[in-house]
Amino acid sequence: MFAELSKVMDHAMQDGRYLESLTENITNKRTKSNQEKTLRYLTQLYGFNTQNPAFQCFNYFWQQAEQQDKPVLALLYALGKDYLLAESISVVVSSPAGEKVSIEKLMDNLEAHHPDRFSPKTRRSVAQNIASSWKQAGYITGKVKNIRTTTQPSYLVVTLALLLSYLNGDRGDFLLSSKWVKALGVEEGRVRDLTFEAAKRDLLQYQFAGSVTTISFHNLFQKLGIHGI
Repeated sequence: MFAELSKVMDHAMQDGRYLESLTENITNKRTKSNQEKTLRYLTQLYGFNTQNPAFQCFNYFWQQAEQQDKPVLALLYALGKDYLLAESISVVVSSPAGEKVSIEKLMDNLEAHHPDRFSPKTRRSVAQNIASSWKQAGYITGKVKNIRTTTQPSYLVVTLALLLSYLNGDRGDFLLSSKWVKALGVEEGRVRDLTFEAAKRDLLQYQFAGSVTTISFHNLFQKLGIHGI
């Protein structure tokens, strides 16, 4: 629901009235039921709790990011809330550029994780929704063929991926193997290069010596008024 999320974030990020924006129908839904459905889905995925450190950071990076990065930022944040979406990471990122990421592959992945949970009709519907999310984030393209495209995350995107993992309790090299970093779809060497770029801009603190990786966000947390992490 990137289009709806963008309207809410861009409208309310100055005063923090995210939920109020939804109840005021900033997303321009024509019916009350669609307005309520949008409110429910976006709240489930993003929360809009300005006291939540993860959302505080997401809001900060949204304001700093170029437009082309925002769909990926939205996807990364949603991965922490939507386990069905998170379970599809391996299917998408392991598909080489130019290869088809079929709905059937996503359906098979759902069945592998949740045997006999979904009817065939529901499984196809969920798989289509999952494909749509990856499509909105730029990982696949095409209305029908769902072709895997090359992803080029920026240092801001990499920083948010590492930060969400950090807030989840991961440290050191475990940050680099988290679902958020895996979802970037790039090699570890490239992730480290972009982490170094982020460190030069004081978005994080990064040290890598031998086989020991240290990443922290002390300065960013201080800047955003986040304590106790």
